[in-house]
Amino acid sequence: MKNILVLCTGNSCRSQLAEGYLRHFAQGQANIYSAGIETHGVNPQAIATMAEGGIDISGHTSNHIDEYQLVPFDYIITVCDHAQENCPYFPSNATRFHQNFTDPAKATGTEEEVKAAFGQVRDQIKVYSQQLVADHILNKTAIAK
Repeated sequence: MKNILVLCTGNSCRSQLAEGYLRHFAQGQANIYSAGIETHGVNPQAIATMAEGGIDISGHTSNHIDEYQLVPFDYIITVCDHAQENCPYFPSNATRFHQNFTDPAKATGTEEEVKAAFGQVRDQIKVYSQQLVADHILNKTAIAK
């Protein structure tokens, strides 16, 4: 079984969204972890926006990358430029992927505008996660929704 690590700065939002979708699309065919180069706790709006999409991440925790030093990862995915540029040395032979997503936790405006920002990033991460799993975990060109 493949081991996948999703990295972000604080492991509070984007990496949590990706962990949720990767678990969903991998259908039990991979072990999915997420971590940050810092820990900020799981963002409540990330939990809410995933619930709107039918994915429960309320049990997720915010973890530091150092917690996973002994896990033999097959894939490491960075979902923000800051984590990619500032990640401490992490010994691994894993294949690395990078896709920068806007941080919805930095969205400003009305409650509706902030909610919309989270929904937009959630939807982008959903598409990215679905394709990554199709290409590298299930080795299919498409996954049924």
